Amino acid sequence: MLAAHALWPIGTLPFVGLLLAIAILPLIPATAHWWHANRNKTIVAGGCAVVALLFIAITENYSSAFHVLSHTLLGEYIPFMVLLGSLYIVAGGIALRGDLSATPRTNTMILTTGALLASVLGTTGASVLLIRLLLDTNRDRTRVAHTVVFFIFLVSNVGGLLLPIGDPPLFLGYLRGVPFFWTLQMWPQWIFTVGLLLAIYFAIDTWMIRHETVEAIRRESKAVHRIHMSGLVNLVWLGGILASVIVLVPGRFFPGTSQEILPFAREGAMCLCAGLSLLTTPHGLRAINKFSWGPILEVAALFIGIFVAMQVPLAVLTERGAELGVTTPSQFFWVTGTLSSFLDNAPTYLVFLTTATSLPPDPNSTMIMLSEGMHVSAPLLAAISLGSVFMGANTYIGNGPNFMVKAMAEEGGVRMPSFFGYMAWSTVVLIPVFILVTLIFEH
Repeated sequence: MLAAHALWPIGTLPFVGLLLAIAILPLIPATAHWWHANRNKTIVAGGCAVVALLFIAITENYSSAFHVLSHTLLGEYIPFMVLLGSLYIVAGGIALRGDLSATPRTNTMILTTGALLASVLGTTGASVLLIRLLLDTNRDRTRVAHTVVFFIFLVSNVGGLLLPIGDPPLFLGYLRGVPFFWTLQMWPQWIFTVGLLLAIYFAIDTWMIRHETVEAIRRESKAVHRIHMSGLVNLVWLGGILASVIVLVPGRFFPGTSQEILPFAREGAMCLCAGLSLLTTPHGLRAINKFSWGPILEVAALFIGIFVAMQVPLAVLTERGAELGVTTPSQFFWVTGTLSSFLDNAPTYLVFLTTATSLPPDPNSTMIMLSEGMHVSAPLLAAISLGSVFMGANTYIGNGPNFMVKAMAEEGGVRMPSFFGYMAWSTVVLIPVFILVTLIFEH
């Protein structure tokens, strides 16, 4: 529909403009302080969204613009933000604190734990749970940004590959009929990628700590405390959120009954768990935990614009995706991954999953039955899953937790790389790893 219009390249400009604003405005001295306020981020993101909707209204009709807005808000943005927000609130009430010895071995163990938890707690839950422990552990070191960057790589993205609750694209695949435990078949790719990234991080952090100042090493050696966990009641509410995601799928039936699950029942249950977390968390624990609303509000401000403005580029992909000539697993891996780096990885996953179902069945591959009678080749489904989950780590906007972790680290005093600075890290570290993944696994 939208993509078929001759002026569709113009319709992508609001999305491109928003990406440029996110990348450039923090780097310009005259606008850096202005951009720091979430109110101003909302103005820019909302403005880009309005321009995109006006383009749709002018080139199609106002009904189309209203449909895009309502579908985006009700079907994508609100569920996305409720999931991220509830996990942020509940995990923010669990104080996993301690000032461990900030050695490469300790940091690598924290990253390993986060990668393991990401598939079970979700990348958002695992990120919120462990980022403060990581920041506390490294607060006396002067070189910390690289550790947070690898935290985003491993905990906020790559680690969430093994279960649908790990990362939003996989959850959307589960809603489309992919068996819940099918993603466990990708454990070889998970082990290889996580293991290689941990080895690279260990080597980099070993070099970094050798170049720390004498004063930083002295302070670090004196400030060592054991890990202490508080707010354990939030584990109950965390389990409630995960159960809501798995069980309360709109349009399906409650287990063992003929009662259909109503729209937003899942989101209502997650909001209930978040509210109970706020009520039952011991008084003062969130203050001790340095909990603030800033990071999640920043995600909400930016992604309202991203979700609306990206509808025209996504419509182009939906209508013309088959014209890209993408047919092999390696092609699906790289195209899905590249676009997931700049578009949100969840809708990008759906676009290429739909594209893959339109291809002729491969007699030499196992076919996965999806909902509505569709089938997809297992190697293609794996490539799409790997591309969307892994390459969501390529930029700050590739996956929701990325920006959230960045904001939390900056609130903790860490000077994080700029948009392009982060991409320099991902290009140098991640792209060679993904090339190896392609050569070894994507035939």
